[in-house]
Amino acid sequence: MKNDDLGFKYPPIKCSYNRRDVLLFANAIGVQQDELHLLYELQPKFAMFPTFPVNLAYKRTDQDVFDFIARNITGTSPQPDVPGVPPFVPQRSVDGESTTHQLRGARLRNTQQGGAMILESEGELIDVKTNMAYVKPSSTSFGIGQGGYGGPRGPSKPSTSIPKRARDAVHTFKTSPEAGLLYRLCGDYNPMHADDEVGKQASFKGAILQGLGTWNIAAHGLLRELGDSDPERLKLYRARFKSVVYPDDELETRMWIVKSEGGFDHIVFETIVKDDGRVALCNGATVKVVMVTNVGT
Repeated sequence: MKNDDLGFKYPPIKCSYNRRDVLLFANAIGVQQDELHLLYELQPKFAMFPTFPVNLAYKRTDQDVFDFIARNITGTSPQPDVPGVPPFVPQRSVDGESTTHQLRGARLRNTQQGGAMILESEGELIDVKTNMAYVKPSSTSFGIGQGGYGGPRGPSKPSTSIPKRARDAVHTFKTSPEAGLLYRLCGDYNPMHADDEVGKQASFKGAILQGLGTWNIAAHGLLRELGDSDPERLKLYRARFKSVVYPDDELETRMWIVKSEGGFDHIVFETIVKDDGRVALCNGATVKVVMVTNVGT
C-alpha cells in the first residue's frame, strides 16, 4: 500500500435520537442532580450535553440493542472494504484518541504502527433538512495485532505539555461496577465492555469501561468545574486514550488553564485512575468560552 488512504469515504450514516437518549447519556457520564438542565427535559434550560453526538455513529437509528461486532467489521455489509487494507476487527481493538469540535460521510485514514492497525476517521453531524453541520467528531482506533500488511506508518502527533504548577481545577468521579453496562446503552454494545471472558480474550483482566465512557466522564468534569455546566461553553474537546479503565475505578481529572485569548480559555488536562496512578487520558485539550451572552438578555 503506497498511501494512507486519506480521502476514502464511507457512505453517509443516518442517525437519530430522542430526549430519552440524551437523558440516558447524561446519567451514564455522571451528570449530577444540581445540573438538572442536563437531566430533566422539563427544566426551562434543558440542553443536550455537548459531547453526546460522539455515540450516534454507533447507535445510528436503532432503538434496540444490536450486534456490535457484525456491524463494525470492515469488509462486511454495511461496512465496505477500505482499498488495500485488511478487514478491521473490532473485538481486537481499543480506542486511541477522540475529538469533538462544535461547529457527510466519514473520511478515513489508515496507517500501522508496529503490529497494530491504526484507523482514523472524521465526519460531520449534519441536519439533512438544512444541511447545517453541528459537530465534527474524529476518532482513532488501534487494531491490536492487525498490522503487518505493508501499510504506511502514520505521522507522529504533538504532545500536550502539562504545566508544572498547581492545578486550576480537579474533578473526581467514582465509577460503579455497572458503569460499562450502563454506558453501553448509549450505543457501544461491544461485548468487551460487558463480558469478563471477552475482556480476558483481549488480554485484559476482565470487561473494561468504554474508552468513550472515560472520555465523556472527563468532559463532564471539565464543563462542571470550569464551565458552570453550560453546554454552550464547550467548543473543542479532545483527548488521547493511554490506559484502560475498569468499572469501579475512581477517576481524577486534573485541569490547567494555559491561555485566555479572544474570549476563550484554552485548557489542558489529564485523567488518572486514583487507585494506582495510571494515566487513563492524556494529551487532553479543550477550548471553553469565558462568557456566553445570549441575544436579548
